[in-house]
Amino acid sequence: MPPDTQRPRSGGAALELLVHGVGGATPQEMLDDPRTVRVTGDRTAAVYRRADDADAERHPERYGERPIPEAYCWSNLTSGNGSRALWLLLLPFMVVNLAHWMRPATTGLGRSQRLYGVLVRLVALTLTVTLTAAACEVALDLTAWQCAGSPRCVEGRSWLGFLAPEGHGWWSQPGRRLALAAVVPVALVTLLWYLSNRTWSAYEAQRPLTDDDTPGTGTDTDTNAETDTAGNAGAHAVPATGAGDDDSGPGEDAEGADGDRHRERGPGITGAGRRVTVRPALGRPGFWYGRRLVARLRAAHTAAGFLTVAGALTAAAVDHDRRLGGATAQSAGGLLQAAIAVCAGVVVWVVCSRGRSERRRDAGLDRILVTWLPAGSLVLLGLAACYAAWSRPGWVSAGALPGNLTFRWITLAQLALVVSLAVTAHALHRRSRHPRVAMRGLGGPAVAMLACGLGGVMTGGVAQRVADWLDKDATPGTGDGAIVGPPVLLSWQAAVIPVLLVLLLVPVVLLLARTRRVTRLLAPLVEAEYRPVELGEGASTPGGPRGRRAASDGLRTRQIAGARARAGLTDFAPRLVAVLSGTALLLGAAAVLGSWASGEVPGQAADSTDSSLVQSVADTAQALGSWLVGLGFILFVTWGRRAYRDASARRTIGILWDVGTFWPRAAHPFAPPCYAERAVPDLTWRIASWTRRTGGRLVLSGHSQGSVLAAAAVWQLPDATRHRVALLTYGSPLERLYGRWFPAYFGAAHLSALSRELHCWRNLWRDTDPIGGPVLVPAEGDRPEVDRGPLLDPLAYGRTADHPLPEPILGHSDYQADPVFAEERTELLDQLPPPLLPQQRHEGSRPGTEAAGPVAPGPAGAAPTTAVSATVTAGAGEGRAEPAEPHGDSQGHGTRRTPGTQDTPGRSQGSSGRSSA
Repeated sequence: MPPDTQRPRSGGAALELLVHGVGGATPQEMLDDPRTVRVTGDRTAAVYRRADDADAERHPERYGERPIPEAYCWSNLTSGNGSRALWLLLLPFMVVNLAHWMRPATTGLGRSQRLYGVLVRLVALTLTVTLTAAACEVALDLTAWQCAGSPRCVEGRSWLGFLAPEGHGWWSQPGRRLALAAVVPVALVTLLWYLSNRTWSAYEAQRPLTDDDTPGTGTDTDTNAETDTAGNAGAHAVPATGAGDDDSGPGEDAEGADGDRHRERGPGITGAGRRVTVRPALGRPGFWYGRRLVARLRAAHTAAGFLTVAGALTAAAVDHDRRLGGATAQSAGGLLQAAIAVCAGVVVWVVCSRGRSERRRDAGLDRILVTWLPAGSLVLLGLAACYAAWSRPGWVSAGALPGNLTFRWITLAQLALVVSLAVTAHALHRRSRHPRVAMRGLGGPAVAMLACGLGGVMTGGVAQRVADWLDKDATPGTGDGAIVGPPVLLSWQAAVIPVLLVLLLVPVVLLLARTRRVTRLLAPLVEAEYRPVELGEGASTPGGPRGRRAASDGLRTRQIAGARARAGLTDFAPRLVAVLSGTALLLGAAAVLGSWASGEVPGQAADSTDSSLVQSVADTAQALGSWLVGLGFILFVTWGRRAYRDASARRTIGILWDVGTFWPRAAHPFAPPCYAERAVPDLTWRIASWTRRTGGRLVLSGHSQGSVLAAAAVWQLPDATRHRVALLTYGSPLERLYGRWFPAYFGAAHLSALSRELHCWRNLWRDTDPIGGPVLVPAEGDRPEVDRGPLLDPLAYGRTADHPLPEPILGHSDYQADPVFAEERTELLDQLPPPLLPQQRHEGSRPGTEAAGPVAPGPAGAAPTTAVSATVTAGAGEGRAEPAEPHGDSQGHGTRRTPGTQDTPGRSQGSSGRSSA
């Protein structure tokens, strides 16, 4: 149970708003009360209070002993109805989108930063083409071209009978079979467009808080550029490192170009003699408003998908017409291919020409481009289908579909782009090195390579399984079956998977051995840390309260030491990613060279050698790789089907997206939507409106991923509001994960600047926590070090008077159970400046924005005269209070509570609720 809340010494009521972490939590769990009401929000994300606290602002005298807890629940942004299971199809797109945000932080080099963004977007475009080409391979090549044209393959498959040449039906000509089969990849592209458009309307369209929207008079000035007429840079400014710069190309407007030059210079004097300080990237007005770029990229990727299908249809028909020598047909085919190439060039130009617009909230949509580019590609697809379906008597499908070298060229393009990306990232990192940056700035290229590998496994798995199913007992590509099989490259890619897994066993075994060794080394330290000392029951030590304990216990010692050793494995993730991505790059290049040089599957290519060992290894790798790829695809589909039917499985998938979809869709429009584009505006609107209306103080408290949302929300706040906010984070991955992998946005300079912008900040961490860690912001002047830890975990070694039952090892969860939590929360409240008097606050707050009834006097009303101070652990919303039913499901939203209903007096317990891992 959480400890009793200490009474703040500063006086006045206090508000505590909680933000949960990955995996979600219900309001009842967070507030430790089965009776909760929805204060503001909807069924997707909302702010809750205990039912007894719904009208807390009307009765400030009740809350002198404890803060008023509020909970912001955002779990349904990543785990909801069964359609979320379809997001599994988007996994490679999500991974490549992460690569965009892993750009190294640097000073200057604006062109290199923009080049980095262009290269990532081009890699993302190749993934869309790869997925569409895989659908074409299955539907057009394997099914309509090879199987439907082979009597052995059609035998026993009545559903293919009307396509067989022996039937002499209208659909028996190869071109018409291809046109009909094109419905499958077209449907896939349409599904991706639908998912992206649907989530775009719900996520990217959320309007973030800007100065003009600041609740009240809107007189605060805090945009992407701070001005100081005295010529002094703002106290909260960060060095102009170029982090988060727009990677807009020549199509950016004059303001954007000037902004880029301004960022490269850093703080400087404007023409009016005013010093301009650039806001960090996450503090810019347009950072969480990416609807324009997503709309442009969605149009380009949709067009690319349609053009891929059109190219596959046209290639086969043009190949036939060239062999027959028909001048008219050849001219028509050549013109059609030229039109497809021109449209493809337009797609590449759209992808490369413009990046994100962060310096301002860009509401433009480029309607002409967004409408006509997909429409034009769809028209070309229709013309290609008509051209392929044109009657060609005597046309017989044999061998593989012409144009099956597509996968080889796509793979070569991906390898070249990843290498170019690595060179660019190295140049950026070399300009501004930092020892904590993961993989020396090469995290983005490594993750982009993993995205390409995932795409290859998914496409190869589909093709291999369909080929095995159509060819029955024969091995695809060996020539002894009813069909030729998929492209040779896919068999080579499957064959390198067992080699990759064997190589990965080496670092895994080394890490396991290291964990055992570290556990043994930590055991004496654990014994010394918990060694009995003459402390009174409940006495305090630097790590937290301890009582007397029993004699040492070997098993207990190993449990604690093992938990600490396993938690430390997180810091080795960069090395594993480096090994995995580097090996994938080399093996991928080897697969391309092997397929190109031999033109045969690995087993047949090895037959030309004299070594029986090589032949055996090649045959085993090919068979095992094909089986593993197929098994992976089957597990993938099975997991998706289970997630569609099982709410708990959907919740598990939601945990994956909690980490992967924090960032906006800047590289791939078909990636799962960015929940932070809804959550961050929710928090900033709540914090700004509450502080404006009440003049109160606020402690923003976030656990795990909630701490990242809290930090992002603080960066978006107006300057006057930000300086009245305290931040309490615990189990936070701000530095351990985000600072290392996303240095341009959460690097050491940015976290230090965030500490200076806030009135006070405290971070709690444990060395048994595999996710959270210190933020490494040192003391500066009269500002203390941000970190406090490591906290003692477990709280007691054995049984004590204070802990008569064995205490669990908490790891990443239940930080509120530690008395240090309540102590630090009270200390933060005491450090905040006193609440503003009514006459000190801005006049003219907008009506209808108060949270749970009237507050301190103001134009809007209400008699209470006591100012309110707030401890906000993730922002609470404003509006009417609604009861939330006990959360037996993932929704946890109830019916509305009748406005004006009086609640029973506030209870005396001081629990502020729990956070969820």
